[in-house]
This record gives sequence, structure tokens and C-alpha cells, in this order.
Amino acid sequence: MGVRNQVQLITYADRLAGDLPGLRSALDGPLAGLFGGVHVLPFFTPYDGADAGFDPVDHTAVDPRLGGWVDIHALGERFDTVVDLIVNHVSADSVRFRDVLERGDESPYAGMFLTYGSVFPRGATESDLLAIFRPRPGLPFTPMALGDDRRLVWTTFTNQQIDIDVHDDKGREYLDQVLRAVSGAGVSVIRLDAVGYAVKSPGTSCFMTPETFTFIDELTARARGLGVDVLVEVHSYYRRQIEIGHRVDWVYDFALPPLVLHALFTGDGQPLRHWLAIRPANSITVLDTHDGIGVVDVGPDSAPDGGPGLLTPEQLGSLVEGIHTRSDGASRQATGWAASNVDVYQVNCTYYDALGRDDQRYLLARLLQFFTPGIPQVYYVGLLAGGNDLDLLQRTGVGRDINRHHYTPADLQAALERPVVRALLSLIRFRTSHPAFAGEFSLGEDADPSRLALRWTADHEQAELSANLATAEFTVTFTHGGERRTVTDLLELPGSREPGR
Repeated sequence: MGVRNQVQLITYADRLAGDLPGLRSALDGPLAGLFGGVHVLPFFTPYDGADAGFDPVDHTAVDPRLGGWVDIHALGERFDTVVDLIVNHVSADSVRFRDVLERGDESPYAGMFLTYGSVFPRGATESDLLAIFRPRPGLPFTPMALGDDRRLVWTTFTNQQIDIDVHDDKGREYLDQVLRAVSGAGVSVIRLDAVGYAVKSPGTSCFMTPETFTFIDELTARARGLGVDVLVEVHSYYRRQIEIGHRVDWVYDFALPPLVLHALFTGDGQPLRHWLAIRPANSITVLDTHDGIGVVDVGPDSAPDGGPGLLTPEQLGSLVEGIHTRSDGASRQATGWAASNVDVYQVNCTYYDALGRDDQRYLLARLLQFFTPGIPQVYYVGLLAGGNDLDLLQRTGVGRDINRHHYTPADLQAALERPVVRALLSLIRFRTSHPAFAGEFSLGEDADPSRLALRWTADHEQAELSANLATAEFTVTFTHGGERRTVTDLLELPGSREPGR
């Protein structure tokens, strides 16, 4: 199908615009001309469950409080749409699992859900259990009564999210049903959520194993057969991200956010420069998402005899403390054991607050993202340079809610008038419309680790970012109307109000 080389928005429909029709109105109204695509975070029934929609009771139905499939199809007529395929689990309240709860092994869906016994039919040793990788403390099992039997049900994330057997006939049938529903709505890309945990193999970490890669290959082929691209979402050691990139259409560049922060905290661009030289080009670039800022993505390999990370342990520790300091300790309240987190290997904080609400450094971070090869995505809170929502964190106790603010129409309008947001909007229009970004990328040579030059060239068109990471000063040089111009104020960038189609 192909995805336009234009900036995309990541957003919850309800938290930015109330519902799906409201999102379409926002994209055609105050946000017109900015985006070529939109990743609509889970809108399935229910969108406000135990994990903000990532625990679907019915993955084939749009929550009627948000709209219907017709609204997703309408978005797809104007934008590249990205939709989540939640691969690893379903809600404990789903019809299929409730049937298993009632009837146990008599249920036709009994084999669809994983238990300790189904994965370890001969039992497991202590080392087998300790080898299982889980993004939160403890083992991934929850005792439940399935019919008349007491079983240990596999629950990687929470006890409300029941892991499915993706190789069981009913499990495969379920995923294919979701694929058909999504592709039928004209979706451009499916994001494979939590796919790294989808295959459980005894004696392994049950995370990103060779069997997982085989499953990703199979699911990707099925999606492509329906005309849908595949984006893989995995927080993992950076070399695995490179490997994934060779096998699918798109992979997230989760190493970029912490490396940009490290560069802007320290003035040291060498780790970022190294990553820019080796990273997969078919990346979706992000600085922020609905999850936290990844740490594992730039750290050392956790496997036995694993290799070093993109940052040293000392650099990683300083990075995390730097976020906590610049956010006045708010991120510490929302991270790790401090809150109900499904992933303790991420720092929960808005990217704007992670940079101490420094407008200049925030805009340079976005410049670095947009000049990095790939399709840029901007999270709705980041689009509006949003701060940490401590009130929401205190109400829910969920760490990631610190970066999941609910905007009213008045909030949105006020945010769009802030100077830092206006500058970011100008940059987005420039990235979406300038022809140089369809050309070749090159990284300038410089002996000074605090300086980076990123350049795009297409025929006679050029766009270049020259950045001083220590001072956050930057210039953008570009061709426009046959002339070469240089600006330091992003509001002086050229850009159409409507992106090219």
C-alpha cells in the first residue's frame, strides 16, 4: 500500500478531540495541513478498560461511545491510518475467555488461552521460570478457576489481560478476524502491540526468541496479503531492533528518544551519531508515545554474554536522574515501583518536561527527530508541548497517565497559540512539504562531539540541520523557490497549509 513520507500524529481520540468524528474535525480544522497520517490509539470496546484500550473485550468492534468503523474508514480516505493489533492478549471480560471461565476444558476456546500447564506440560524448573522475561515484577501467572479446575493462567501484563496461544486454531482464527476487521476499514498500517511476548517456548525467556521472529514473519505475510503494512512495537536491545527492521515494513526507533536526551543533557552527540550510522532506515521515529521513555532500548543486552548498549550503565543512570531532576521529581513519582506500571524499564514523563520545559532544546529535539531518516510520529501531548499531568496521576495511580492528559477544546486552542507550539507546527509543515526529504540522507563529519549536521538532498533541493548540542543553538538551511536560505527561527520556515498528496 505504501505510506506517505510525511509527519504522523499519535493520539487517543477521546483525550484530544472527544471521539472519532471530533478527531477528524480537528485534523481538518485547527490541525489542517500538518499530518499525512494518524495513529489512532485503541478505540475498541472498551477504550477505557484496565489498560486504556489495550485490553479489548471485543477487538473487532469500535466502542460506540467513540464512533464506528465508518469513522476509521473516513480518516483513511484522507490520511494514512495506523491501528493497533493487540497480539498478545485479550480482556478477561472477553466472550471467549468468559466461556472458558465457566466451562473450563469443555469450552471450544480452552486451547486459545495459555496456562502454566499448557506451556510447561512436564513442569518447569526454577531456572525455567526465572528465565521468563516480564516487564514487571513477579512471574506472569494468575490463579483462576477455569470451570472446576484451579489453573495458573498466563498474564504477562495484568490479571485483566489474558495471554492467547497464537498457534492454537482458535487463537489464529481470532487474530485473522481482527486483521479482516481492520483491513476492511481501509487501515494503512497495523501496529503489532506486545508482539515480543506473543510466543512462549519452554526453556527460553519467552521474549523475542527465534520462534517469535517466525511468528512475526507469518503474521506479516497474512497482513500484507490483505494490503496492510506492518509496524512492530518492541522495546528491546538495539541489535534486535535492527534485525526486526530487516523482516518487516516498519519498526519503531525507540533508541532515538533517550539518545537525543543524552545529547542535549551532556552536549555529547557521539552515541547518537553512532546510532544514526547503523539504525534501520525503515523506522517510525518518535520522541514520545502513550508509553514511557524507553531505557532498555539503549542499555546493554540482558541475555547471558550480551553485548554493550548504545549508552554505558553510567550514562544511562545519569540520563534517568537527569529526567527526574528536570521534571522537578514528577517523573520519579510515576516511574518504576512508584506507580502501577506495566513496564518498569521506562521513565514516565512528557518529553517537554524531560527537557525542563526548555523551548529551545525541545525544538532542537524535534529537529533531530524530523531530520532522522524514517516517518516521524508526534504524540498529541508532545505536539502541544504538554507538561506532566500530576492530577491525573494522583487520581488513577497509573504511572503512564502522567503523559496522557485529557484536552478540552479550549485547552487545545490555548495550546496552539503558545510560541513553542507555533514553532513546532511550522516545523511539521516544513518536514511534511519540503521535497528534499524524499531524497538521500547524509551525516556531516565533525571532530567536535557537540556538533551534528544532518542533510537531505533530492536533485537540486536540499535541507540541512546544523546543531550545537551543548548550547542548543541551531540553523536550518534549505532551498526554496530556487534560492538557498538559512533560518534560526522555525516560524520563518516555508510550508504549505495543506500537505502534498
